Amino acid sequence: MKRTILCLLLLAVFCGQAQEKRDKGLFQQGKNTFYEKIMSDLGQYYKSRETAEKQGRFALDFSGRSFPTDMKLYTVQWHNPVESQGATNTCWAFSTVSFLESDLYRARKLQIKLSQIFIVYHEYLEKAIRFVERKGDSYFAEGSEGNAVTKIIKKYGIIPYADYSGLLPGQPFHDHRALYDDLNAYLDGVKKAGAWNLDPVLATVRAILGRHIGTPPQTVNWKGKSYTPVAFARDVLQLDPDQYVDILSYLQQPYWQQVEYQVSDNWWHDKSYHNVPLDTWMETLKKIVKAGYTVSIGGDVSEPGYNADLGVSVVPSFDIPREYIDEHARQFRFSNQTTTDDHGIHIVGYTEKDGDMWFLIKDSGSGAFNGPNKGYRCIREDYVKLKWMDFMVHRSAVDDLLRKFTSAK
Repeated sequence: MKRTILCLLLLAVFCGQAQEKRDKGLFQQGKNTFYEKIMSDLGQYYKSRETAEKQGRFALDFSGRSFPTDMKLYTVQWHNPVESQGATNTCWAFSTVSFLESDLYRARKLQIKLSQIFIVYHEYLEKAIRFVERKGDSYFAEGSEGNAVTKIIKKYGIIPYADYSGLLPGQPFHDHRALYDDLNAYLDGVKKAGAWNLDPVLATVRAILGRHIGTPPQTVNWKGKSYTPVAFARDVLQLDPDQYVDILSYLQQPYWQQVEYQVSDNWWHDKSYHNVPLDTWMETLKKIVKAGYTVSIGGDVSEPGYNADLGVSVVPSFDIPREYIDEHARQFRFSNQTTTDDHGIHIVGYTEKDGDMWFLIKDSGSGAFNGPNKGYRCIREDYVKLKWMDFMVHRSAVDDLLRKFTSAK
């Protein structure tokens, strides 16, 4: 009898513990207060206002929980202060330029703020060139990938933010809505007319860009000497774009090969991504962040465990129990497009709590400015494992990994 009672007590305790581990969800009214500030300030700038309907979404109930949101808990690498990307879809440029700034400090102790919109300006030129070359059969949108930044730097160079911010006089936030609409309408007209003469197309694209975000200078001064953007990147920054690599993990391409990342924002179909098994990907990421490297990373933020007001991201058990997060769960979400390549951020630090690594990310997106650490989020490793797809780092951090690869396609 005593043995039966003991078994029943143990079963009750076990069931209670299992119940406690289950996360619950609730319907929350979607609100992004910092984005509303962006829209309000831009509305004053343009003498107009906009409103948007907000729909409730089913999300994790975070009440009664504690998370490591105090930035003092984190080992943090040097980085420039967060800047909002405003009303643009240029997270790929903001996050990767921020990463390069931190890596210049890691390598040379050089503290400098670089121009993200210089990259965006020339990215639009490259998109227009491909659009003409492909007779309109090329993806044209605001988004891109992190390695577009190194591609642009290799061809066009880069300059300090002080020499070109991309903001017009008095403009409070970046706003590329009208810019994109004008470019898209113009190129649509080019396609309909079959006007595939590149020189006049580029001249018009430059004029549209200049009207909305200004025109970058052809030279900049640094410590009393004049440099072209290419010379500035090469001689002052000593920045070699070829030293940066992208590490990817998904099942739809062979592991241990360089492959194409098959997303629309990889509009030029780059095939240089190093595809590795998920466990290798996670182990590598954790190892290099602990070693003092920062990374530019891209993935998905449209999840029930991604909370803007708290600045926290976790995977709820009602989505998938943590022990079941593997390459198949990851690929399933990517294949059915519940995981998308919708945001780029910069990992600048880490901490460990209850056996988990938490990543501190610098985030230019508006939602990150609603939390306790304006412009930062704290992401638990399970969320990274399930929802973030690729990261960029200096190749010195992953030399051993790269030696395992076959030649690029």
